[in-house]
Amino acid sequence: MNMSKRKILWVDDEIEMLRSHIIFLTEKGFDVTTVTNGEDAISEVEENSFDLIFLDEMMAGLGGLETLARIKEIDSNIPVVMVTKSEEESLMHEAIGSKISDYLIKPVVPSQVLMVCKKILESKKISGEYVQKDYLQNFNKISNLIKEDLDYKEWTDIYLKLINWELDLDLHSEIDLRQSLVEQKRECNQEFSKFVERNYKHWIHNQDDEKSPIMSNQIVDEYLIPELKNSDGPVFFFVLDCLRLDQWLEMEQLLLPYFNIKKDYYYSILPTATPYARNSLFSGLFPSEIEKHYPELWKSGNEDDERSMNKFEKELLELLLERRKIKLQNELKYMKIIDPDVGRSFEQNIVSHKKTNLMAVVVNFLDMIAHGRSDSDILKEIAPDEPAYRSLTKSWFMHSSLFGTFKAISQMKNAKIVLTTDHGSIRTLRGAKVLGDRETSANLRFKYGRNLKADEKNAVYVKNPLDFKLPKRGVVISYIIAKEDYYFVYPTDYHKYLSYYKDSFQHGGISMEEMILPVAVLESKV
Repeated sequence: MNMSKRKILWVDDEIEMLRSHIIFLTEKGFDVTTVTNGEDAISEVEENSFDLIFLDEMMAGLGGLETLARIKEIDSNIPVVMVTKSEEESLMHEAIGSKISDYLIKPVVPSQVLMVCKKILESKKISGEYVQKDYLQNFNKISNLIKEDLDYKEWTDIYLKLINWELDLDLHSEIDLRQSLVEQKRECNQEFSKFVERNYKHWIHNQDDEKSPIMSNQIVDEYLIPELKNSDGPVFFFVLDCLRLDQWLEMEQLLLPYFNIKKDYYYSILPTATPYARNSLFSGLFPSEIEKHYPELWKSGNEDDERSMNKFEKELLELLLERRKIKLQNELKYMKIIDPDVGRSFEQNIVSHKKTNLMAVVVNFLDMIAHGRSDSDILKEIAPDEPAYRSLTKSWFMHSSLFGTFKAISQMKNAKIVLTTDHGSIRTLRGAKVLGDRETSANLRFKYGRNLKADEKNAVYVKNPLDFKLPKRGVVISYIIAKEDYYFVYPTDYHKYLSYYKDSFQHGGISMEEMILPVAVLESKV
């Protein structure tokens, strides 16, 4: 934007003493109009458009705060900088409460004034230029780095960089780098899938190895139990189903005023689907181990229905705490929030849990949004791409009973929240043909059954389920797990289902979005 078009109104009853400042701003390309009282300032705002107003707080006649109120009535969007001789905190509070954009303490110097002008009028443009420069400088570095033999920590760092650039571009839609970033992310997922395929079996069979990341079955041991041992207040264990790392970073910004937050990252087990990852998270076991030790808790539901396969999360968590010899001060509480009414009721009654030693809560809203988008034209219109999907998540959370619940917990003395997810989701854009018999599972990102066939470029074959610590299900049962952003489609009515599921958010496969996940400890500030 051309600064010569920026119009500034400066209101001060001693404006002649600021003549050097006016000349300085004019030389910098600003169009500065000056008046000496509040009444004239109001007239100017009624008759002309201004990009910024400098307003003296102490003036004869109509005072600065009164003038400010009248200006905001005319145009509430004009940025106003209060200029004052007073450093009284009460005055600052009153001015800030009146929606000023900034304030300066007299005597002011020209460089201060220019800095405020740039901050208010040019900050987005300047920050956008730095975002663009930063990304372009690092684009080739990332492309070269992913060809190397990276470890899981380095892949987490790469994914965080990509997400932070995405979030920056969300704020700077004028920067034409979105497609470049999308293509680089796809390239990264291609190499990440190869990395997981090479290393996954080692990770799950050698979890004490420093080369192995923390995985789903270790979350309670690594993050929840230490808080239970060290806490003097209630501990809440929130599992937000299908929460991606980028969605968490948006939500985290809203929670920072209420909590001290420590965050870390872990890797989901495969498949990145609720019956496997979340049961593993609550039990501290891999799926094959749950099937072996607690068969009645594993074979209890329709295996294509994710909800029916997660009926015993409370029991699995109780058994895990019992194995670790953790004795709670009172009974473990468990809640699954699957609709708004349950969420609102929980929010209203959360104070009753201030003496609960451990409260485990599963929240299904994000998973419902992800799956619901496939069937809803309205949701597709609201969230046509990933930036809009993040925005939808943030808007939902900002107005949700869940946010209200968190704020209520933040007022409890010594309260802590351990927050995580079971898996993320990826926007699926490429179909992959798959063959299987009628008994093959219906999932789009992974399947198990007999005689499964798919292109090895698009999927990881698991011929022996125990290699991946998955349930055997039968002698000839095998699994296939989709890589990158592929989704499985049968040859029958291929084009119909290829079109139907394209550009939907799915989970179960191998991608950074599904596997690299947040885990955070939130400690109340009271």
